[in-house]
Amino acid sequence: MKKILVLFTLLLCTTVSAQKDLLQSGPMLGYTDFREVLVWVQTTQPASVKIGYTLDGSVEQFTEKVQTTSAGDHIAKLYARPLEYGKTYDYVLYINDKAVPLDYALRFKSQALWQYRKDPPAMRIAIGSCNFINEERDDRPQPYGATYGIFQEILSKEPDAMLWLGDNTYLRTTDFTTETGIRHRYKHTRSTKEMQPLLASVHHYATWDDHDYGPNDSDRSYALKHLTEKAFNDYWGNSNTNVAGNGGITSHFALNDVEIFMLDDRYHRAPNAATDPNKEYLGAQQLNWLIDALTSSTAPFKIVMVGGQVISDAAVFENYATFPGERNALLTRIATERIEGVVFMSGDRHHTEISRLERPGAYPLVDITCSPLTAGTHSPRDEGNSLQVIGKTFYERNFGIIDITGPRTDRKMLLTIYDNTGTKVFDYELSARELKYKN
Repeated sequence: MKKILVLFTLLLCTTVSAQKDLLQSGPMLGYTDFREVLVWVQTTQPASVKIGYTLDGSVEQFTEKVQTTSAGDHIAKLYARPLEYGKTYDYVLYINDKAVPLDYALRFKSQALWQYRKDPPAMRIAIGSCNFINEERDDRPQPYGATYGIFQEILSKEPDAMLWLGDNTYLRTTDFTTETGIRHRYKHTRSTKEMQPLLASVHHYATWDDHDYGPNDSDRSYALKHLTEKAFNDYWGNSNTNVAGNGGITSHFALNDVEIFMLDDRYHRAPNAATDPNKEYLGAQQLNWLIDALTSSTAPFKIVMVGGQVISDAAVFENYATFPGERNALLTRIATERIEGVVFMSGDRHHTEISRLERPGAYPLVDITCSPLTAGTHSPRDEGNSLQVIGKTFYERNFGIIDITGPRTDRKMLLTIYDNTGTKVFDYELSARELKYKN
């Protein structure tokens, strides 16, 4: 009997190990909506993948089974549907029809139907950018990434969703010139062990900046941008892409009563060295789409995500201020159309700061820059940003948590910045009421 028990235990352990060996990364939650949720998974070899999900101990439902292939990077996108509104589901990952045992929570949330019924729910959103994961053979001599435990600290704050503000993956010299290299980097970064629990129970949305688009400071001339566009869309679970209709990864979605506009600051961008003061940053078509979408929105907070800083008036590095004509056009059109509730969020800079532009006869435009997660930092420096909010800067690795609270007619946004150990650095509050025109 004892030998049988030992053999059974060994067989069970071998089976468990074999199932885990088939999982490369994920499961990761993509978008959430009223009736469906996207779950992303990557396997190590061709396999059939599905998830089973339950609500309050109900009978397990299953997604359609997806066969992963080498041609598709062994990626599966699974759609849990139809769902009940505003519910939290537990789920199980199955590979080749066998459950994969994982030692962290697997759950997702559908969006609540509050419209015309009650106040919108409170909501917590994590933000961050600049995620460098070391790989010694491809890296510069001194490692650039560190403090991967930051992902556990983000998870410990229990956000409902996370907004990745760009440079979420760092393509390197060995990656830029082939699809093989691009996809290697995305796969390597996504497989980071410390990241997996966060991926599994928080809904993730992403835009990009230069490092997950192409080489450092890259622009519309990058020859393989169609390949990084495809890789980006394969590796993230945004609810839509290319919404401006002329290429790139521009996206738009809602979380409760907040609308998020994720812009593409690379696909149509003129070279930084171009001398035309009206050179394109977003490009006319994307800019027109943004103004139309903002004008149509009734959300109290309209979060505009851009890889680079928008409001800072320091014309340094790759800030929007180095593209003065188009930046002025954007700010002028927001004023002309009397668009309320706009809050910018950006990454890129390897430091965190808040910029605030006071406007005569109008509400202030605020840009929350949150960077970096794991990439390198720099010493405090005065870049000449006259719009920087004093006391709201930080120069070490960090992330942000945004709490949206209050009744429908008086929503508030509280940003709290935490360092990589989860210790509070500073906070900053905005109310929807102060982001309105006075008359």
